[in-house]
Amino acid sequence: MKWMLRGVSAATIMLLVSGGDHAASSAAEPSGSAAKAAWWPQFRGPSGDGIAMQQNPPVEFGGETTSLWRTELVGKGWSSPVVADGVVWMTTAVERQPTEEERLELLRKTDNDEKKFRTLAIAASIELKLLAVDLQSGSLTKTIDLTTVQQPDAIHSLNSYASPTPVIDGDSVFCHFGTFGTFCIDRDSGDVVWSRVLPLKHAVGPGSSPMVYDDKLILIQDGMEQQYVVALDKATGETIWKADRPPMRASNGDQRKSYCTPIAIEDSKGRDQLICMGAQWMISLDPSSGEEIWRVDHGSGFSVVPRPVVHQDLVIFATGFGSKELWAVDVTGTGDVSNTHVRWTVSRGVPTKPSPLLLDGLLYIVDDSGVASCFAADDGSVVWKKRLGGNFSASPLLAGGRIYFANHDGDVFVVRPGDEFDLVQENHLGEQIMASPVAVEDSLLIRTDQAIYRF
Repeated sequence: MKWMLRGVSAATIMLLVSGGDHAASSAAEPSGSAAKAAWWPQFRGPSGDGIAMQQNPPVEFGGETTSLWRTELVGKGWSSPVVADGVVWMTTAVERQPTEEERLELLRKTDNDEKKFRTLAIAASIELKLLAVDLQSGSLTKTIDLTTVQQPDAIHSLNSYASPTPVIDGDSVFCHFGTFGTFCIDRDSGDVVWSRVLPLKHAVGPGSSPMVYDDKLILIQDGMEQQYVVALDKATGETIWKADRPPMRASNGDQRKSYCTPIAIEDSKGRDQLICMGAQWMISLDPSSGEEIWRVDHGSGFSVVPRPVVHQDLVIFATGFGSKELWAVDVTGTGDVSNTHVRWTVSRGVPTKPSPLLLDGLLYIVDDSGVASCFAADDGSVVWKKRLGGNFSASPLLAGGRIYFANHDGDVFVVRPGDEFDLVQENHLGEQIMASPVAVEDSLLIRTDQAIYRF
């Protein structure tokens, strides 16, 4: 069975490896094996699935004593690092913190119920920036000011104002901050080529990362008041197409919002598909036009974060808060396939934030409360379950034949994939980890709440 996960650029840039469960991008990559080893252009890596097949990072690490370098970062941001041409790029938000009295006053100006104030954070103002760090030395080489926002919307206390991961394509790096702005930056000069503001009520802050498809920058815009997918011309920022979400049952805007990142595939029929998860509906769009190919009603799930993965002709995805299920849907259908193409569902141990990881027909996940699970991708049957401990938001990374799971407390569990749980190593950084780890040049990049490390 033929399928192809489409990556960060042109439609013909992907190579099939690992028996059809994983695809690696060759798009826009610099030439030479050494250059390719330092290529991590988007959220979850070259193929968007958290897999670095040719990397061999360390198993044991922790703290400054075992790091190649540690660089403290200004501001706060949960976006993962992206890497190209020896430069590590990250977004951040420098917040002006209000007093408690100011905080309550600012929150009262929002649409949020006062009962939710304890779970929310808000800044008096934010300065959104793009940071460039030299991969070899760890030196901060650029701090690019993008915009300043006065009295920004509130976010969830676990979120940041700079959570979406940037994407690198050619000479550009694209930064998306949801309702606060989208920017195209020239990597060499640091100049802002274009910017757009697409207003949206996120309720708890931005979360969906952008992706590049051919000449388009794809953004999922699922807010409380409107839900749509948009393709922008990556050269100019102009809108190429916009696709509204299907009608939703939920009358409450809070249950219509979502924060997922799209993937692109070619199915066994040869159809190019843009897979866009959202509240209630998973939809497939024609990436050239935005026309709908198929849709599936997954129930009452909302605020979906995990990025889907694909196994042969099955797209596997979590349904978010509300339902917390794992679904596998056949991508070869047309129209509403809710009653015809759902192959299996799982309702226990499902994450609402970390993305799944797929290798050789086995699906590895860790839920928000630290329970790791392995499922058979064909039918969803449980292979093993094991509690790691701690709370998780970062998505797992496969590199060097090992899976790296990082929790909020700064603990990184190294597990060998297979049909039995095999914990290889526990590492302790002692700093909060929300961003997903990255593997380049046989090393790990780990961003914490204070710094970025290279091990």
